[in-house]
Amino acid sequence: MTARFFHAAPIHHDVRQITLKGDTSHHAAQVLRLKQGDPVILFDGTGGEFSGYLAHISKSACVVTIEHHHPVERESPLTITLVQAVCIHEKMDWIIQKAVEQGVSCIQPVTTSRSLVRLTGERIDKRWQHWQKIIISACEQCGRNSIPQLLPLLPLSRWLEQKWEQKNNNLTGHDIILSPAAHLRFADLTPPKPGDDITLLIGPEGGFAKEEIDALLHAGFTPIRLGSRILRTESAALAAIAALQTLWGDY
Repeated sequence: MTARFFHAAPIHHDVRQITLKGDTSHHAAQVLRLKQGDPVILFDGTGGEFSGYLAHISKSACVVTIEHHHPVERESPLTITLVQAVCIHEKMDWIIQKAVEQGVSCIQPVTTSRSLVRLTGERIDKRWQHWQKIIISACEQCGRNSIPQLLPLLPLSRWLEQKWEQKNNNLTGHDIILSPAAHLRFADLTPPKPGDDITLLIGPEGGFAKEEIDALLHAGFTPIRLGSRILRTESAALAAIAALQTLWGDY
């Protein structure tokens, strides 16, 4: 499998060589132990990917010679926004990584009244940067050339206010929460039309508080039953995305 790397700066079609530095260069030379002449693929998130080879490797940088641009995309036909209540670090990392692999378009982390993880000040910025790196790494691994958007961490109540304002602008799609007590299943929903957004909201380890559920239902969220069993937060998001992709996406 050809190694893939994200290049943060735009790659222009007339550019012959690209220099990889920092973590990217270290990963190529020290982790993957690539050699001069090995094929690589670069993408910058603006569309398509560039094939080439490693022309030079040093301790501080790797130089890639670009040969061809390929206008290929591997995006899902569904536009899925995952709204995930922040959970324990390893679980949150896993959810973000696998959600990207499964094709979500946007990830919105939120805090709820029962969230076990509380982030403040610099810890919010550091954690956001950490999640962004996980998203990029997942895109490198799974072949996506578009980087899913990672939105700033918000309290659930604040995010819901924003969602309500957007809904008043006549946005269409499905707003979904999971509940083992719900009567509807994913297959009971009307299939989304092209351009519709699917918002999937997943609660924290301890679940949503009653007042939060009431607010979500008032905002128009549809409870969906994903089997009769209660799934952990790190299982619920991935099972739900897989179900959506199987019904209406590219699975």
